[in-house]
Amino acid sequence: MKRYLILFITFILAKTQAYGQNIQGSITDANTHEAIAGASICNADTKTGEKLGMTNAKGHFSINTQGIIRLKFAMVGYSARIIEVSAIKGQKLDVALEPSTVDLQPVVVTASREGQARQNAPIAISKINSTQIKDTKATALYQLLNKVAGVYMVNLGNEQHTMAIRQPITYNALYLYMEDGVPIRPTGIFNHNSLYEINMSGVKDIEVIKGPASSLYGSNSIGGAVNFITQGPPTGYAGNVSVQGDNYHYRRVDADGGFTQGKFGLYVGGYIAHQADSWQDYSDFDKYSANFKTTYDFSAKTKLTTSAAYNYLNTQTPGSLDSARFYDRSYGSNQRFTYRKVKSFRAGTRLDHQWDDKNSTFVTLFFRNNSTAQLPSYFISDVRDNNGVYKSSNGQVNDQKFNSYGLLAQHRVDFDFLHSRLIGGVYMDDSPSSYYAQYLDITKDVANNYYTGFSNTGRYIDNYKIKLFNTAAYVQYEVKPTEALRIVGGLRYDRVHYNFDNEIPAGQTKYKQQETNNFNIVAPKLGITYNFGNNKGLYANYSVGFQPPETGDLYSSRQLTQLKQATFDNYEAGGWFSAFNKKLYFELSVFDLEGHNEIINQLLPDNTTQNQNAGATRHRGIEYSLTVAPVKELTFRFSGTNAKHTYVEYSEVTTNYTTGTNTVTNYDGKRMNNAPAWVANSELSYKPQYLPGFRIATEWQHINQYYTNPANTKTYSGYDIYNLRLGYDVKSSVLKGAGIWFNVLNLTNRLYATTVTSSRYGDTYNAAPPRTYTLGISYSFSKY
Repeated sequence: MKRYLILFITFILAKTQAYGQNIQGSITDANTHEAIAGASICNADTKTGEKLGMTNAKGHFSINTQGIIRLKFAMVGYSARIIEVSAIKGQKLDVALEPSTVDLQPVVVTASREGQARQNAPIAISKINSTQIKDTKATALYQLLNKVAGVYMVNLGNEQHTMAIRQPITYNALYLYMEDGVPIRPTGIFNHNSLYEINMSGVKDIEVIKGPASSLYGSNSIGGAVNFITQGPPTGYAGNVSVQGDNYHYRRVDADGGFTQGKFGLYVGGYIAHQADSWQDYSDFDKYSANFKTTYDFSAKTKLTTSAAYNYLNTQTPGSLDSARFYDRSYGSNQRFTYRKVKSFRAGTRLDHQWDDKNSTFVTLFFRNNSTAQLPSYFISDVRDNNGVYKSSNGQVNDQKFNSYGLLAQHRVDFDFLHSRLIGGVYMDDSPSSYYAQYLDITKDVANNYYTGFSNTGRYIDNYKIKLFNTAAYVQYEVKPTEALRIVGGLRYDRVHYNFDNEIPAGQTKYKQQETNNFNIVAPKLGITYNFGNNKGLYANYSVGFQPPETGDLYSSRQLTQLKQATFDNYEAGGWFSAFNKKLYFELSVFDLEGHNEIINQLLPDNTTQNQNAGATRHRGIEYSLTVAPVKELTFRFSGTNAKHTYVEYSEVTTNYTTGTNTVTNYDGKRMNNAPAWVANSELSYKPQYLPGFRIATEWQHINQYYTNPANTKTYSGYDIYNLRLGYDVKSSVLKGAGIWFNVLNLTNRLYATTVTSSRYGDTYNAAPPRTYTLGISYSFSKY
């Protein structure tokens, strides 16, 4: 009897001990509190890092820790954490991983619309993760995107902007802007300002493809494609609220929060921004922005995601400055009546289904509604005679509206043959739109170069409707003949259909009444990657980009020349490597982008613009990014691009209306205007271990000298500016969750312009803000 009692007690103790060695838990993103699927849990005390388990789609794991002293929790793109088993209290463990600002090989989704390691994508792609977004505390997106090698996002004030990625500074439709993989605007209705239709507060990651991505994403993704990945529901519940302001009366309040309960998750977030009486005259604005997202897990293999975004911008537009006012730092506007009012709503629902280990599908239905009403300063023009003598001034008021109803569906299948993968998809976008513009008579005080007022003549410049229908199909095939080599080929067919109807009666206009245009495009790509291991690899690709003319160019009565479709051949190669035990990362890309019939923005004698095709252009350059972290607390990053943008075949025709003669000016071999040869951004960050939560960073932005006219007779010297950012997030004590930050932009108070335009009557400058101090406080909470 005694012997049986001892055996029974031994059995119970063994079971208790075994049970005590089973640990369950979850792994989440430290910033967004979202679950991290596919994270690994390893034995930190073995050389090979014996894997004990992985997290599921919900970020959950269950492991046995018998005989293990330390656990390592890791995920690509995140800083790993090591935890002593003896420090784990109970059998439930919640681990928060922070996105790494050093790792150049994170998981990206933009390369194929599905998550994959960056090293498997044969393209130049960069990622700004949630840690960089959180630390920067940007008041406008250019403060984030300009950290990316090869990117110069131009600040035009009040969240307005334009872009330069493998292109000169341009207002043309050479970039594709997406939210969760869906274009925020349809083909043919591009707006260089359209990123003011993004809720910055709801973005967790930003991915930038540099160079053409038309084989997957379609038209306009020539210079690059920018994909904003929005925040999803957190594990458990979490929330955040912040308030900030600067010395020029910019005020902003952000708030977001969400939860996951069982199969259902919810996230809501947004911000309100207001500015009045700023450093620049007539530059008040209001912005209201919000995102909404829900998830529902029908099962471990089926998930439904529904999202909506609303953005409203109402801003005064002061316009640019002449050279006298710019260099005198006299930031007055030469009028007080121009404006821009934007209302943007997007909604979509996406169903993801994992059929088995080798097959998955997603289907997205989306809707857009957009209105952009404006009295633009850039359409105010002076009428002069051929001797340059002023006669009168005019302008316009206009409004563009569109609705979109669209479908995006994609299927992925994996094969055992050479570890290959096939991705196929279809895209449909029905976006009926309307546009009108009316003449304004503008009065001017010529002596003081000031526009005093306007009257609407009621006469239409344009008034039309367009039926816009874009259909596409694409396929991408990846093959892996060896462990190191991966080959990717892709092909996309697009049919872009425009049906134009003029609403101005035939008796009141000589302009065309109806027109139909179809553009049929096939865009191929071929790329390879070779992974040498230990974070070293090479890639190369050839791709084709295409750009149909915009509806505003084809059907504007101001457009004097008929535009052709533009195409681009892109050749690029690059590589990456790490050294010194992953304390140094370097990435490099070399590109040659050959443009055919590239659509160029031409400045007319009255200081307005229109587009025309250039016969051929060439864009060549090198992009590079170096990140060094000699110790855990210190990180140094240097990003840059050196490029040469050239007119290969391009000429402009000017008309003397008095004599009726034309003059042709040839620019073959000239540098393209507004194309800096060197753009660089560098940052040094310090996060001391002795004071967890504290950070300080200094940043340098450099824009090299560039020509401001196609004749290469005028230049702008460029600029160097410095920024300083400090912040502290309380990690413990009763103030845990509180945060404070202080940013100083343009630390040396440098006078500089973000863009400069030259005309026969002089230069105009888009002035950048003087030294700006921003102070903010925040409070966040979470529970898993």
